[in-house]
Amino acid sequence: MSTTKTYIGTKVIHALPMTRQAYNDYRGWQLPDNEDGADDGYLVEYVDGGKANDPRHAGYISWSPKDVFERSYRASHDMTFGQALEALKVGQRVARKGWNGKGMWLSLSGPLGGRKIGNESFWSENNARYAAEQPDCAATVLPCITMKTATGEILMGWLASQTDMLAEDWETLP
Repeated sequence: MSTTKTYIGTKVIHALPMTRQAYNDYRGWQLPDNEDGADDGYLVEYVDGGKANDPRHAGYISWSPKDVFERSYRASHDMTFGQALEALKVGQRVARKGWNGKGMWLSLSGPLGGRKIGNESFWSENNARYAAEQPDCAATVLPCITMKTATGEILMGWLASQTDMLAEDWETLP
C-alpha cells in the first residue's frame, strides 16, 4: 500500500466563470441527475501542459467548483513574490505595480538546470579563458533573474529587496 504525499501546485491557466450546467452545455454533455447545474464555478483551461481535449481551446479544459477554484488560484496580478518566482520559472515576465520606473520587468535568463556555453560565446575574457581550460572548452552557465531597467538596459543578476520579497503587487506581463 502506498502512502499519499502532499503537493503544492503552480499552473498557468485561463478561467471563465461558468455554472456546472453551462459547462455541461458548452461541452455538449448531459448533466448527471445527481449534480446541481446551478453550482457556481469556472471553466478552467490549463495552458502550461496537458493535451487539448476540446477543439475550441489550445489547452486542456475542465470545470472547477467556485470554492475550490478560489482557494487554489490567484489572479496574475496582486501576486506574492513566491508566486512571481513560479511565474518566472514557467517563462513569464513579471513586474511590480509599485515600481517607480516605467516599463521595468523581470525575466529568467537560461534554463533552470543551467546550459553549457562554449568558450567563444562568453563576454568576459576571464569566463572565456576558464571555459577554454575545460575538457570540452565549455562551462555551465546557471540561470539568473534579469531586469529590463527603466532606462532600457538589461541588468544581469537582479536581486530582490526585502520590500520586493514582501510585496503583494506582483503581476505577470504579456
